[in-house]
Amino acid sequence: MRGGRTRSVTLLLLGLAPIIGCGVLEDRLTICSKNFTESILLGEIVAQRLESAGIDVDRRFNLGGTFVCHEALVAGQVDLYVEYTGTAHSAILKLPLERDRARVLRLVDSIYGEQWAVEWTEPLGFENTFAILIRGTDARRLGITTVTEAVPHATDWRPGFGYEFTGREDGYRGLVAAYGFRFAAPAAEMDLGLTYRALARGQVDLIAGNSTDGQIEALDLFHLVDDRRYFPPYEAVPIVRRDALERFPGARDALRALGGTIDAPAMRRMNYQVDVEKRLIRDVARAFLTGLRLPMRP
Repeated sequence: MRGGRTRSVTLLLLGLAPIIGCGVLEDRLTICSKNFTESILLGEIVAQRLESAGIDVDRRFNLGGTFVCHEALVAGQVDLYVEYTGTAHSAILKLPLERDRARVLRLVDSIYGEQWAVEWTEPLGFENTFAILIRGTDARRLGITTVTEAVPHATDWRPGFGYEFTGREDGYRGLVAAYGFRFAAPAAEMDLGLTYRALARGQVDLIAGNSTDGQIEALDLFHLVDDRRYFPPYEAVPIVRRDALERFPGARDALRALGGTIDAPAMRRMNYQVDVEKRLIRDVARAFLTGLRLPMRP
C-alpha cells in the first residue's frame, strides 16, 4: 500500500512538472496549495502577508491533494503551504491515533524537521476536521445529531467521499470500523467539492466534508457530532522549508504575525464568500488582512 502510493505520487508529480516547474525560484518564496477553496484561500492570505513584508512570492495554487503538495515540498519544488496537523500525523506519517492537540503538533514538527528540514510555524487559530454530513431535512426528520445515531439508518443510504478520504488511514475504512457502518451501496468517489451538491441533490446520503466549508449552511447540510472522537485534531498551520527561512529572514516574523488570527467562524465566512457569493479569493484574503490592521503593500 505504501509503496504503491509513493509510486503513484511520484508519477503524478512528473505529470505536474509543467505546473510545478523545475523547482523554486531563488529570488521568490514559492507557495502552493491543495485543490480546494480553503487551501487556496489560506495560501493567498499567507502570500499577501509575505508580500506586505517585502518578500516576492511565486504562487502555485490548486496543485493537487495532500500527497502531491507534501512531495513537492520535501522535494524542494515549493517552499511553503498550509497543512493540517492531523493530516500530517495520520495520512503522511501514519502514526497511531492521538487526540491531544499540542502533542500532535509537537510530533509532526519534530519529525518533519528531522526528516525533511521543514518547520511547522504558529497555528493559524482554527481546526478544520472532517465533518460527517447528512441533509438537514434528514437530520430533522430522523431526529439525529451524532454519527452513532446515524448508523442504523445507513443501511438505506449511499455514502459519497472525496478521493483522498477513501484512501487515507484516518478516512473511510477507519470510520466504518470505528462506528460499525453498513451502507446500502458502495461509496461513490468524486472530487471533494462535488460531494456537497451531490448530497444536497439526493445523489448520495452521507459525505465527509470539511467542518469550515461555507457550503454546509448554504445547502442546509447537517454536521453530525463525532461522538466517538474518531478524527484527530486538524489545526491549520503554515509549514515551510528551513532553507526558505534562511533565504528570506523576514518570513518567520511575517508568518508569526498570522498565528491565532483565524478562528473557525472566520474561516467559514471566507469560504462562504468564495464558494457561495463568488467573490475573488484575492479580494477575500485582502479584506481579511486589512481587518487585522497589519501593514500591507500598496
